[in-house]
Amino acid sequence: MMRLIKYLFLFTLFFISAQLFAQNAMQFPAQQPAPWWLSLEQGKQKFRNGNYGAALLSFEDARRQRRAMYEQLEKDFILFLSNNEVRRIGDSLEMVEKFSYDRLYTSASSALEELFYRIPKSSFNNSAASALSAFARLKNYPEAEYWIGEVYRVEGELQLALSQYRKAYDMRGVMEDPGFSVSILYKIAHILRTRQEYTEMIRVYESIIAEKDTLWANASAAQAASPGLDSRGNPIPLPYIQANASFTVSAMSNTLKEHGFNRFMIMYRYNNNSVEHAHRALGFHYAVQGRASAEQHLMFAFLIQNSIIIEEIQRRQFDFLFTDLSSLAREINRNQILLSYIDEVEYYKTAYYLGASLHRNAKTQVARTIWSFLASQQGAGEWQRRAASQLSNPRFEPIVEMP
Repeated sequence: MMRLIKYLFLFTLFFISAQLFAQNAMQFPAQQPAPWWLSLEQGKQKFRNGNYGAALLSFEDARRQRRAMYEQLEKDFILFLSNNEVRRIGDSLEMVEKFSYDRLYTSASSALEELFYRIPKSSFNNSAASALSAFARLKNYPEAEYWIGEVYRVEGELQLALSQYRKAYDMRGVMEDPGFSVSILYKIAHILRTRQEYTEMIRVYESIIAEKDTLWANASAAQAASPGLDSRGNPIPLPYIQANASFTVSAMSNTLKEHGFNRFMIMYRYNNNSVEHAHRALGFHYAVQGRASAEQHLMFAFLIQNSIIIEEIQRRQFDFLFTDLSSLAREINRNQILLSYIDEVEYYKTAYYLGASLHRNAKTQVARTIWSFLASQQGAGEWQRRAASQLSNPRFEPIVEMP
């Protein structure tokens, strides 16, 4: 009897202890570190809420967590490759991968799966050594470096921000969105302009154009020709990259000079939005310096702006045809999206300085046409007043010398 009571007591004690342990485990679960991509997203949310110190910690956690993960995968793969049986296979990536699956080397298989998820398997040329070297690149986290730079920027640490942006750009080969590298270059250029480092700023803008505007870069080697019209009477858009594209910047400039901007827009379209800002920024910079090259950059910027505007209008009005800037402005003023867009891209300022650069380059009649358009636009503000002044008393913009 006493033994039975003892067993019942021990069982009751064990049951109560188990219950208490389960409750404590539920109240205090084991804390697992967040994956690196989640730490980055959490950091972005904190950044947007203005909690910059906490955001910086999250971005640094994301960078550290990603590096630790790929270091471990690299070690797992090295250990697998060090196996005598694997070494006898040689450098064939396909054979090494098959061996890892067939012999249930799960760590190596997982490492390869992650690697092929990030980088196409075909890029390794069937080389296990090439695959191994890729882990070193994947340890980098350019997105985290960029966002660390964003924290430094908003806190006024421009030199540190610049360093971070450049570091992120140098790592662009492993970016999840390769196109984001252009956004980083624009950030770099903005800081350089703020710091009045104009020579380097110009180099960055020119690198954006060289990288993303093949049409501009190859213009000197192309043959001049005007694009044809489609079945609706619209110009066939100038391609971004097309083997038979055959026009030059000089041909476009001649069209602008001889026929005016309205005819120019009827003949040409170009919607490469990724380089619009670079052309515009260089155009403004060269215009205030009195340099003739301002005209071509501003011509491209204004062409891109109007091409995008016309596309947006045609998306809503299939039968819309461009005839002149004044008619286009009436459509813009009825569309809040386009009103926001022209503010974002400094549409009226671009038009004014295009006119000013044309005037300086002795294309006064075309300049007056653009200024007349601006003078009729109530929403153009300062640029309406300056255009009206130019019409009554044409003159060159004062030249500003920059360090």
